[in-house]
Amino acid sequence: MTPANAPPEYRYEKLTWPEVNAAVARAPVCVLPVGSIEQHGPHLPLDVDVVCPRGVADGAGRELPDKLLVLPTLWTGYTAHVMDFPGTINAQPTTLLDSVLDITRSLAYHGFKKILLLNGHGSNFPILDLAARRTNLETDAECAALSWWGLLTVDPDFLPSWRESRFPGGCAHACELETSLYLYLDGANVRRDLIRDGVIKFNEEHSPFLWLDLFGSGPMAFIPWTSAYSETGAFGEPEKATAAKGERAYVEAVKQLVRLTTWWQARPRDARRDHHATPPTMPMPWGNRPVPNPKGGAS
Repeated sequence: MTPANAPPEYRYEKLTWPEVNAAVARAPVCVLPVGSIEQHGPHLPLDVDVVCPRGVADGAGRELPDKLLVLPTLWTGYTAHVMDFPGTINAQPTTLLDSVLDITRSLAYHGFKKILLLNGHGSNFPILDLAARRTNLETDAECAALSWWGLLTVDPDFLPSWRESRFPGGCAHACELETSLYLYLDGANVRRDLIRDGVIKFNEEHSPFLWLDLFGSGPMAFIPWTSAYSETGAFGEPEKATAAKGERAYVEAVKQLVRLTTWWQARPRDARRDHHATPPTMPMPWGNRPVPNPKGGAS
C-alpha cells in the first residue's frame, strides 16, 4: 500500500483511473518522450533515442511528481534514411503523426491541457512540430515540441564548458553527447571497445550552405541516405565521451526540463480572437472552436 504522504506517481502508465482524475485536478504537464529504434554505430544499441529522452523525462518527473506526468515512450520514429543499416525500424511520417495526435487528443479529452513532446531523434522533429501545431488547433490543450539536447542550450555557459568535440559535426549521431549520456544511463550496454570517431562526409566539404550538428546546421536542409555519408553509422567524436560527461549533461537537461515544466504549467493561455467583420457561415475545416453565432453564443 502506498503511504498517505508519498509523492504522487509521475509515471502515467502506473496510475489507476481514479488516480488519473486526481492527477487532472493538479493540472500537470504531460511529457511524451518520442524516440526511434535505429542503428547508432557499432558501439551503441538501437534504443539510444528511446533511453535518452525517457531518462531525462524520468529525472524531471522524480523532482516534480506533482507537476509532471511522463507517458510511455513512443518508439516508432521516422528512420527511413537509415534502413541500409540492419536493425533500424521505420514508421512512415503519417504513422508517427497520427500516433502522436491520437495520444495528445486522448490526453486533452481526459482533461490534461499542457503537453510537451520530448524528442530523441532528429528526423522526428518536423513531424512532432506539426503534431504540436495540430493539437493546439484541434483540441483545447496546449502542446509544444522540443528535442532533449536543446535543453543544454538554455544556459549559454553550459555547452562551452562541456563540449570538447569539434563544431560542427562532433555532436551529431552516436557522438560525444549521445554516447556520454548513454554511458551514464545504461553503460553496461555500451560496446566500449568499438567506440570510434566518424565524420559526416558533406561536413568535410566545408560549404557555408551544408553542414550538420545537433547544435546547429547550415541554411540548406539535406538528409540523404545515411549510408551515403557515413561508413559506420556513427558520426561525431564518441571517443571524447565519458560517463562523467553524461552525468553532467543529464543533470543539466533535467534541471532545465524542471524549469520549463514549472513555467509551462503556470503560463496563462493566450486568448484567440476572431477578426472577421462578417461571422463565418460554415464550420472551419480544422480546429475545435464552434462557429460564432451572429445572434450571440455559438451555433
